[in-house]
Amino acid sequence: MAYLGLGTPAAAEWAAFGAGILGLQAIERGEDGALRFRMDDAECRLWVHPGERNDIAYIGWTLADEDAAAALGKRIEAAGLPLTRATPGEARARCVAGYYWFTDPAGFRQELTWGQFLSPATFQPGRPMSGFRTGDQGMGHIVLLVPDLAVCDRFYREAMGFNISDRIVDGSRELLFYHCNGRHHSLAIGSPGPGISGAHHLMLEVNALDDVGIAVDLCGERGFPVSKSIGCHTNDRMVSAYLFSPSVLRIEYGVGGVAIDDLWEPKSYSRTSIWGHHELRPDLPPAMIVER
Repeated sequence: MAYLGLGTPAAAEWAAFGAGILGLQAIERGEDGALRFRMDDAECRLWVHPGERNDIAYIGWTLADEDAAAALGKRIEAAGLPLTRATPGEARARCVAGYYWFTDPAGFRQELTWGQFLSPATFQPGRPMSGFRTGDQGMGHIVLLVPDLAVCDRFYREAMGFNISDRIVDGSRELLFYHCNGRHHSLAIGSPGPGISGAHHLMLEVNALDDVGIAVDLCGERGFPVSKSIGCHTNDRMVSAYLFSPSVLRIEYGVGGVAIDDLWEPKSYSRTSIWGHHELRPDLPPAMIVER
């Protein structure tokens, strides 16, 4: 996962949340007034665009090079989805050499990128912290809500080329987790029901447990809700808390996720967490829900 773009009427509130709570580095705003944030050597990882509703604007995925992106693009077109190549100006705005984009079966704009711009050894966190676990594992992971689990599962595996990591069936809920590199999952999907799409959370992994605890304390001090207490997941063993962002999208802020390799055997679980992750704010919207 190379980067993420959000649209939200609460863009201004991200200035304090992104830098002061998450520890991202705020950089010069985009042409449309979007707040932009760094978290490592990449010139930009997160865009927060002013908008009329809370929504995922786009999701960027890094490919090895232009040929790899074009090859994947042909698979996308073979699946019946139109593919568009970004103009040089659009690519520069994403801080990449180029990208193709398409709209997936759930209605999300996905971008296949190559040549992400880097500025080594220049990341300066927005608050004192240990930094983020990125590198070959990318930005983190995103959990999407899709209208048809079977259709999207087939698309992400067969067309996009993701590999299944495992699944969690907790009561009536089923979540599917996918990997494309050493991170346990870069994408997960669940389906609230026909016609419903959106996103539950974005996961950012830090390098030290203290950073998680400090973020929770800072949320309390500065009035940002913590929606789930610190806990440990069954599948990726991430120790994390869930912070409620100004855009409704939760931020899973965690440490210590397991790595994955080619010999990984998918498993099934009946619960999401070994301990913790207790719901603290049932009064808040359960997810970023979008009508498309």
